[in-house]
Amino acid sequence: MGSALDVDALTAIDVHVHAHAAEGESNAATGAARRYFGDTGVPLELGGVAAHYRERNMACAVFTVDERLTGRTAVPNDDVLAAAAANPDVFIAFASVDPTRGPAALDEAARLIRAGARGFKLHPPLQQFEPNDPRIYPFYELVQAARLPVIFHTGHSGIGTGMRGGGGVRLRYGNPMLIDDVAVDFPDLPIVMAHPSFPWQDEAISVCLHKPQVYIDLSGWSPKYFSPTLVRYADTQLREKVLFGSDYPMITPDRWLRDFAALPIRDEVRPLILKENAARLLGLR
Repeated sequence: MGSALDVDALTAIDVHVHAHAAEGESNAATGAARRYFGDTGVPLELGGVAAHYRERNMACAVFTVDERLTGRTAVPNDDVLAAAAANPDVFIAFASVDPTRGPAALDEAARLIRAGARGFKLHPPLQQFEPNDPRIYPFYELVQAARLPVIFHTGHSGIGTGMRGGGGVRLRYGNPMLIDDVAVDFPDLPIVMAHPSFPWQDEAISVCLHKPQVYIDLSGWSPKYFSPTLVRYADTQLREKVLFGSDYPMITPDRWLRDFAALPIRDEVRPLILKENAARLLGLR
């Protein structure tokens, strides 16, 4: 068991790490994602993930995704919480519930908050809902009252890419403009729009620039593929609103950081993106 997380000693905080079940190509969505991203060969078992980040002197927000569309095996939320309790120097446990399940989702979210979840991960394209659907609002009310952040998948989904019918994944649910309504109606709910939001990158930048509680994490893409507009805003007006995220295990922190080093980002901005913005958002300072 590690000691408590020491923010000052960390080189970075990765805000987007998946607890990923060790299943093979037998699941079509898992196989398609591996072909899309490539097989990185990094550990999947949570103890191995903790060691991977500990070796790099990094902490990370880790979570599962509660979805039934793809048939992939989801790591239980309680396993994530237990791994964070065993590795408090590395793991910051987020939870995931399918907010379309109504009262059952609310009960589970409340239980997970009591159990120590530090935030929630939602994936609208896989959970098949529009973020601004009023049916989801009771979930936001609960999480806002707890002052916890919500990470929303936005943009193109690597899950389902190349599959027949995209594996049933409807990309429109990942449009960041749907999250703008949530940011208006829940102004005290910290929101992270995950990933460069292709093909809606300008929309995501606008929402993040306009709404004080909205952030962007840069996971799911190698930085060498970021749009020039995203890089420019990350270096200037959004320098305190942009977060390092890898999308482990699909993209490794080593690859992400190597490609990030080549971006035209000012030296004084890099620590904000890599650690300080996340430390502030997650209440680690």
